[in-house]
Amino acid sequence: MAFYDLTKTERDHVVKMIHENIYSEIVSGKFSELLYYLSDADTYIRKAAYIAIGRIYFLNKNLRKAVIALLNHFLLHENYNVRQTVINAAGEIGKYDFAIVQSIFERGLFDVHHAPRNAVIGSVKKMGEVNSEEVLNWAKKYLRHEDKEIRREICHGIELRGRKFPGDVLPLLQELEFDKTARVRNTLVHVIGQIAYKKGCLQIVIDHLKGWHNKQLVGDAIEEIIDVHHRYRNFSAMTQAEAIQYIQQHYQLS
Repeated sequence: MAFYDLTKTERDHVVKMIHENIYSEIVSGKFSELLYYLSDADTYIRKAAYIAIGRIYFLNKNLRKAVIALLNHFLLHENYNVRQTVINAAGEIGKYDFAIVQSIFERGLFDVHHAPRNAVIGSVKKMGEVNSEEVLNWAKKYLRHEDKEIRREICHGIELRGRKFPGDVLPLLQELEFDKTARVRNTLVHVIGQIAYKKGCLQIVIDHLKGWHNKQLVGDAIEEIIDVHHRYRNFSAMTQAEAIQYIQQHYQLS
């Protein structure tokens, strides 16, 4: 039975059991249930596992070395679900202690399977939201990487920080304004749109775009911003008409 086929009471019991079992196995150093949780086909079982690992790390200082050791061990596992869950667990830790898990992300960026690489993106998003300085400084060095997928993943990963603090990520995004790879360029345009619709964000984004030199890309980004204000009209600080008016008043495309 899938996790969300259970009642809330049953789900709470499963989550508690997963936490207790993982804790016991970390203490003993003998892993059996843990591998089952890390590789489970049900996304929510894996999520319960990586959240449990993160909590165990922060609640038990004496177990922190053991937790990091098990993450590094299972990061090499042949099952991509296991590697994905390990990276997500590292993301929970990296919200507040990025240095200790940095090497996990450096390896995960180059995983042969897309699922662990997507976990890197998701983890960079959640870590960057609360631990921006460390995470963004790390991300910046990959924006000129020769592998286009690395550049794209990093661009996508810093998006969430930008939704609240666009000024933090716009200088990093500008590093990609002349990227010739379509997938990277499309992701860049998407991210610019995503960081422009919350309260106070459009003004910061438009002001920063004035200093960009790739006017074709800026034009595409502005079209995306306008479209986002329609697609996300129930969440946008401005209506689409207000966004268009602001852009027309404050930015002139040459």
